[in-house]
Amino acid sequence: MKYSIAYLMKNDGFKCSCGKKHFGMLGDCIIGNDALLYLPEMIKKYNGTYPFVLCDKNTYEAAGKRTTAILDDAGIPYKLHIVKRERPTPDERLVGEALMRCDNKCDIVIAVGSGVINDTGKIIAASKRIADINVATAPSMDGFASATSSMDIEGLKTSLPSKCPNAVIGEAEILANAPVHMIRSGVGDILAKYVSIAEWRIANIILGEYYCPVIADIIGEVLSQCVENASKAIKGDKNAVCVITEGLVISGLAMNYAGMSRPASGMEHYISHIIDMRSLEFSTPSNLHGIQCGIATLLALRAYEKLLSVTPDREKALRYVERFDWELWNEYLREKLGHGAEAMIAGEKKERKYDKAKHSDRLETIINRWNDIRETISLLPKAEEIEAFMLSIGHPTSFTEIGITKEDIICAFVTGKDIRDKYVLGRLLWDLGLLEEFSNEIRV
Repeated sequence: MKYSIAYLMKNDGFKCSCGKKHFGMLGDCIIGNDALLYLPEMIKKYNGTYPFVLCDKNTYEAAGKRTTAILDDAGIPYKLHIVKRERPTPDERLVGEALMRCDNKCDIVIAVGSGVINDTGKIIAASKRIADINVATAPSMDGFASATSSMDIEGLKTSLPSKCPNAVIGEAEILANAPVHMIRSGVGDILAKYVSIAEWRIANIILGEYYCPVIADIIGEVLSQCVENASKAIKGDKNAVCVITEGLVISGLAMNYAGMSRPASGMEHYISHIIDMRSLEFSTPSNLHGIQCGIATLLALRAYEKLLSVTPDREKALRYVERFDWELWNEYLREKLGHGAEAMIAGEKKERKYDKAKHSDRLETIINRWNDIRETISLLPKAEEIEAFMLSIGHPTSFTEIGITKEDIICAFVTGKDIRDKYVLGRLLWDLGLLEEFSNEIRV
């Protein structure tokens, strides 16, 4: 790879052509055969003497037993907490339960698991100001090395500031033995980067938002490597699975460099978040985050392809925004999302993205810079090509395959723009007066 993980992890930082100095934050990353044998060494390096070992029932079987056996053999005492819930959700209850069981003498967290367990471990370590080691059990998501945790707070899917782990350990055999749908989930989360990088650039064009072409180049290389190795990874090839895992770690590092999630998430992630929010509120179907992101990437790519044939119509956009009723929109959010809508409504009071004067300014920039926006969109891969690739690795390519209705997807498509103060596809379509028109034509 052009950018080695060792170089990207440099914690004295590297000066970038974008004008910033980027810091990796991650101290150590050991991915490969027998990687778990380095655990006692990592505990010592980060001044741990009494680890808090956090697992759920599945991750305990996958790697927790081996982790505790290694600690026993090394004579390292520990406190073990196994989350009892069948399908743990990342919320206040889960974090609270773990915090109550983390003894005061615990001086390092060992989070055995990906996704929810990893995020929870980072929050505990941050709150107690102690070190954190993640033992990866599946290459299923890109949050291994990020400094945030995805949490459900009062019904809203939130990226909560926590901390980057001090070390990530991924043993090849454990990762390769992960359920295949979790490996596909990791690939889906990687595919989402096509859209996130394009939207980052579009936000730079329209809003003047900070953008780093070097970080974008790093993510491009991750995409290339992961796509190349995906078919082997889902067959259990250890080297290929390690490539996927390393790519997911680098995605987290890229977010650390940028100081935000732009390099790794955009409209496709917010569609997935809305699906999760509705599932929590109304018990509607949901699936692994990366699977949902992969399908939503296809949805976004098709919408962007359609945008290439559009010429912005100033009068149409102004009429659309003039008719927009924020109070009615808030009622729609409450109906479709339940109590999670309140945080989104409160966010808009600060963001004021629906302000007509602000919209008018953005619209003028969009019209004046439309060729630049089209050029960025044209660099995206064709939806047909990504769909064929996903089919080749057995990744679902439609939401109906995973039990999610067209009504739910239309809801996610039109409301995703309200989750964060981030300029994504939904906001561009709203600015152009095309959001409902595009949502009614999506393939699910």
